[in-house]
Amino acid sequence: MLNRRNVLPVMTAALLLTITFITFPGSLAHAQVSGQTDTLRLALKGFDTVAYFTEGRPTLGKSEFEYAWDEARYRFASAQHMTLFRAAPDRYAPQFAGYCAGGMSMGVKVEANPENWLVHDGRLFVFRTPAAQARFQADPQGTAAAGAANWEKLKDAPIGTKLTQ
Repeated sequence: MLNRRNVLPVMTAALLLTITFITFPGSLAHAQVSGQTDTLRLALKGFDTVAYFTEGRPTLGKSEFEYAWDEARYRFASAQHMTLFRAAPDRYAPQFAGYCAGGMSMGVKVEANPENWLVHDGRLFVFRTPAAQARFQADPQGTAAAGAANWEKLKDAPIGTKLTQ
């Protein structure tokens, strides 16, 4: 319980922590590098991003084959898939970090359902709904371009953020 005697030390510690994270923002990134990946988002809800290319279908990854990349944790169905990803992450990583490509094209950052997907021009796109996937298929170049433009504004925003028109 806080009382007059311990309020000052608690407030001092909180202030020092705040100053440390403001002054040294890399200290948070260091935690990711040093193996503390449990706070990172699980990309594709744990589905193996390489399997979309090699198996042609969504395949659930296993926790023993997990790799942290680009502020997310990726899981793989096999050590071989994890090795392929580590060698060429830009080739296998989903566009827009696995957020819904349809939503991104409309300026909204929402989670995708990894079972709604397609590979277009060698890139993996995932969608929240089959309808979003169908809209993408109707104009893949335009939708991908709009998504890429919006991604630059939304990549660091919280889920649910919507750009104003």
